[in-house]
This record gives sequence, C-alpha cells and structure tokens, in this order.
Amino acid sequence: MIGGGNITEITHFILLGFSDFPRIIVVLFVVFLVIYILTLTWNLSLLILIRMDSHLHTPMYFFLSNLSFMDICYVTSTALKMLYEFFQEWSIITYVDCVIQNFIFSTMGLNESCLMTAIAYDRYAAICNPLLCYSLHFCGPNVINHFFCDLSQLFVLSCTDSFFLHLLTVILTMIFGIVNVSIIMISYVYIVISIKKITTGSFRSKAFNTCASHLTAVTLFYTSGMFVYLSSSSGSSSSFDRFASFFYTVMIPMLNPLIYSLRNQEIKDALRRLQKKSRYC
Repeated sequence: MIGGGNITEITHFILLGFSDFPRIIVVLFVVFLVIYILTLTWNLSLLILIRMDSHLHTPMYFFLSNLSFMDICYVTSTALKMLYEFFQEWSIITYVDCVIQNFIFSTMGLNESCLMTAIAYDRYAAICNPLLCYSLHFCGPNVINHFFCDLSQLFVLSCTDSFFLHLLTVILTMIFGIVNVSIIMISYVYIVISIKKITTGSFRSKAFNTCASHLTAVTLFYTSGMFVYLSSSSGSSSSFDRFASFFYTVMIPMLNPLIYSLRNQEIKDALRRLQKKSRYC
C-alpha cells in the first residue's frame, strides 16, 4: 500500500480462495489439478487433431479449434493462480496482475459466447468489459473472497462510486447475452423446422445429434454463468458461488472437447486415420 496524505492507495489484493476449507484442501487441490490437466490435454488434442487432419479443415472445425484455444486461455487465466493458492494462507496478487487476469478472463469468456453464436449459425447453414477496472480507485480493504479477480468483487472493494461502471457492465452483459442467446434460439427454431421436413429417419436422427452437442455446451455455459452473476450481484461471495464459478471457468472448458467430439463421427474417423498414419510411420 502507498500512503498519500490521508489516502491509502491499494497496490495489491489478497485472494482468500478456498482457505476456509482446511480439512479438504488437499483433496480439492488434487481434484482441481486433475481437472485442469484434463482440460489442457483434451483441448490440445482436439486442436492438434483438427490441425493435422485435412478432412476437418471446414468452417465448423475452424470454430471448434478456436473454441479449444480460447478454453485453454480461459481456464489458465484463473486455474494456475487458484492452484497456487491452495497451500497459502492467502494469496497476494498485484493490482496490475489483477487487471490483466480480469481482462483475459473477460475477453475469453465474451469471445467464447460470440463463438458459440457463430457455431449455432454455422449449424443452421449446414442443416439448412473488462478494462473497466482501470477506472476504479482502491484505498480501503484489499481482501477478495474469491480465487480470481472477479469484477463484481472489485466493485465492492472500490472506494470510488462504481454505480455507473457497474450499471454499464450489467448493460453490456445483457446486450451481448440477449443478442447471442437470441441468435442461437432463432437458429435452432429454423433448425427444428428444417428437421421436421426431413422424411428419412436416419437423416433426421443425424441432424438432431449434430445439434445436441452444441446445444448442451451452450446450456451449460450460459446457465452456470448467469446463475453465478445474478446470485452474486450484491458483491458477496459465498462458498457455493466459488464452486459454481469453478464450474464455468474450469469444468466447462474441460467438457467442451468431450461434448463436441464424443458423438461426432467425423472426429472419430479423423482419430482412426491418425492411428493408421502412426502405424505406417
């Protein structure tokens, strides 16, 4: 902290993380570490597979490869610091690092939301605020009851009037959320209408399977994110909020490559081709 007259300038924050669960801290660390490693492994594997197989060089898999890359950045921006915090009584993060973390996390989350909208449009065609914290001034408490620099927590700690910044954040979130969800819903209305016109049962089943994975990922991403931000609009951060935040910041990036590839025949065919190539090498 830097003192200037009667004002104490905040230069760092203290992240409490999951320090209020000392009895299961080792279990949480192991579970979260395994989930983080799986997230990196599955997303990198999907990224490499799409890159190596020419049959997957289509707009749909271009979107998926970008989604995998963003998921890696998205989860790494919070998970590495969170894992480090487990064996610290508290974790210190500088103001600049806090801003950078929030910028990366917010940018990747927003891009992922827009990318899911693009994937929804691509499926239809195939079938038929982050830097706001620079404006905040901190001169009081610097303890964040979370495992990363969440913007709602920074608004609470700010000693300046953050009403308009908070209002702007809510408006931008609603605009992007409503626009993206609306485009996704409209796309799926047309998808359902188009599928109903398909007379062949096998093609209809294939069309539904094609959309099911994307709709599952969209539902998980938006419902978990909206629940956390609506429930924590007051700025408080309960233990449940932290675990729910972990779900959409770490768990969903881990699940995305599985959701998009398990029932995807093209991915399975690409894996077989890759296995055949490795045998001949």
